[in-house]
Amino acid sequence: MIDNPKTHVSEAKKLKVKELAEQMKRKTVMVLSIKGLPSAQFQDIKKKLRSKAKIMVAKKSLVDFSLDHCGIKELHGLVKYVDDNTAILFSDEDAFEVSGILSSEKSPAKAKAGQIATSDIGVKAGPTELIPGPDISALSSVGLAPKVENGKISIMQDKIIVKEGDVITDALASVMAKLDIIPFEVGVEPVAAYMGGKIYSDIVIDRDGIIAELEDSFGRALPFAIEINYVNGETLNYIIWKAGIQEKALEVLVGSDEGEVKKNEKNVETPVEEKIEETEEEKKESSETNTEDKSNEGSSE
Repeated sequence: MIDNPKTHVSEAKKLKVKELAEQMKRKTVMVLSIKGLPSAQFQDIKKKLRSKAKIMVAKKSLVDFSLDHCGIKELHGLVKYVDDNTAILFSDEDAFEVSGILSSEKSPAKAKAGQIATSDIGVKAGPTELIPGPDISALSSVGLAPKVENGKISIMQDKIIVKEGDVITDALASVMAKLDIIPFEVGVEPVAAYMGGKIYSDIVIDRDGIIAELEDSFGRALPFAIEINYVNGETLNYIIWKAGIQEKALEVLVGSDEGEVKKNEKNVETPVEEKIEETEEEKKESSETNTEDKSNEGSSE
């Protein structure tokens, strides 16, 4: 398979290529960057993912050959992402699910000279565990303001010693190590993946960012769902509470309207009663007048 009449290929390499080619038939084939990753941590990640994925490290030439001869034409697109600082992951899980798992398997790491700062790195004012001596000069050399207090070195004011994008120098790395500042995270980084006949080159998943976005969306969607009375497990209690408030408000409103109606009825009925009473009075007076008139007429006769 990898034989060439002009070169000798060891059986170990042949077996490696055969294993790579077999693994490439799985659902997901992913190229990982392992640059700067300590061996112990890499082995730990491989162990944690054992039930979901297999991670292999091989020379670029063997990986390239395997990609070209695995029988899956589309896999050839991964060749350009492979170098001597990559590993290959094989899994029957979804590529994005695997990427999410990998993003959660990162560990804090101390700064090393030559690294690029991914964010501002600062030192807070306050006491340290350092004793007076050469460390005073070391701290001063990176712009800090050290002072001896109670037999220990203290930092007198907050200071940003590295800005995002700056290169970490030997002096900065040394000071951060002395102050136990661990500004980096290390882990395997997904570079590209093959799945379902397609190559995906942007598969890094920011799990914390996604959770924050989901929480924000939920916070905006919940009031709207309650407003339109959309019932589910999250909105039911709120809708019942809202209905109770509306019921009480309606009772107050109806009670107020009934009182107003009764008042109006009373105002309307009172003049009628008075008019009836006045009519009876008028009849009585008219009757008395007629009686007097008749009496007077009889006297005249």
